[in-house]
Amino acid sequence: MGKKGKKFLSLQQLVREEEEQIQKMKFLEQIQKHTPVKWKRLGEVTNYKRSNKYLVESTNYKDYFPIPVLTAGKTFILGYTNETTGVYKASENPVIIFDDFTTDNKWVDFDFKAKSVVMKMITSKDETKVILKYIYYWLNTLPKITDRDHKCRWISSYLNKLIPIPPLRVQQEIVRILDTFTRLIAELTAELTAELTARKKQYNYYLHQLFSFEEENVDWRPLGDIGDFQRGKRFVKNDIVLKGIPCIHYGEMYTHYGIWADESKSFLNEDLVKSKKLRVAEKGDIIIVAGGETIEDIGMGTAWLGDEGIVIHDACFSYRSSLNPKYVAYFTRTKHFHDQIRKHISSGKISAINAKGLSKAIIPIPSLEEQKRIITILDKFNTLTTSISEGLPREIELRKKQYAYYREQLLDFFGKKGNE
Repeated sequence: MGKKGKKFLSLQQLVREEEEQIQKMKFLEQIQKHTPVKWKRLGEVTNYKRSNKYLVESTNYKDYFPIPVLTAGKTFILGYTNETTGVYKASENPVIIFDDFTTDNKWVDFDFKAKSVVMKMITSKDETKVILKYIYYWLNTLPKITDRDHKCRWISSYLNKLIPIPPLRVQQEIVRILDTFTRLIAELTAELTAELTARKKQYNYYLHQLFSFEEENVDWRPLGDIGDFQRGKRFVKNDIVLKGIPCIHYGEMYTHYGIWADESKSFLNEDLVKSKKLRVAEKGDIIIVAGGETIEDIGMGTAWLGDEGIVIHDACFSYRSSLNPKYVAYFTRTKHFHDQIRKHISSGKISAINAKGLSKAIIPIPSLEEQKRIITILDKFNTLTTSISEGLPREIELRKKQYAYYREQLLDFFGKKGNE
């Protein structure tokens, strides 16, 4: 059996195990309905200490150093140090690290050093009564702090939060199920991420191959010889409104738009468009971004397929030719195109290219039928790798939401008891 078959079976096994855990969770929910629960303040069942004794002295991190340096925030592992004194032995005594300002927290069961003095280190006062891992899972059901007023949250509010304490056997089963779900979600996400990476490599391979024509088999022409460029006019983000004439701000080319679009994310007031005589890309035009923070940002194109014209920013060009617009948009994503325009990009605080530089890029021109065939192939890979609604990224996000739902279900003992 080939690698693809093994990967498929691996995913199937993980899904089956996940379904088994769901059934166990449903059984535990029935037990919970008849389980006595005590509510205690978090300060009654936990100990905390500051991270001062375990702070790293040097930020000269190296991947081959042995000791991780942690933060309770999203980054988690900041780097690795060779400092071997003042190391917290979480491999012997696991701990919850808690960011006092943001309330972000992490479970740690490996030795580490800390980066910040605002990090609290939380342990259970008595593991025979309240399991620390149970406390950790419960903490993550609480709403996250959104304001950034630099209060020390653990002492000011968290010590007084009420936590439900079921019997030890129920805590153990909750932890076991959530541990299993954590592992399953991690493995499923790893499988899906690996699949996504493989698809992207496959997509990039075909993107390169499908535009690698022999010179004698197709006509090769500069973009400026077969079409016309139009530069947009300046408007700012504050000009954008909820309804009006469709527009594209250049920053949205990096964050929102892909190979093609027929609906805009943003709009401008009609009076503003008229008074400033802003420029419009029509259906079938390719919108090419011409400004960005790095050279690699420049030149990405989006085929505009909307029935209504769309206003373009002055850091963008519209390009009109007799070629299939999606074919040109795909071409602007190739290494061959970027290698050609790179020498025409001016670099500074903002990198940019003008119409003269873009017009010199040479594009292969096969028949319209061949252009459609290339588009059909690349559309399939594009959907798998970038589509939010159909592609693998959505599946990964759904797995994370699924895990959060199960955690809430298991730990929702008669509501949050006034903690929200």
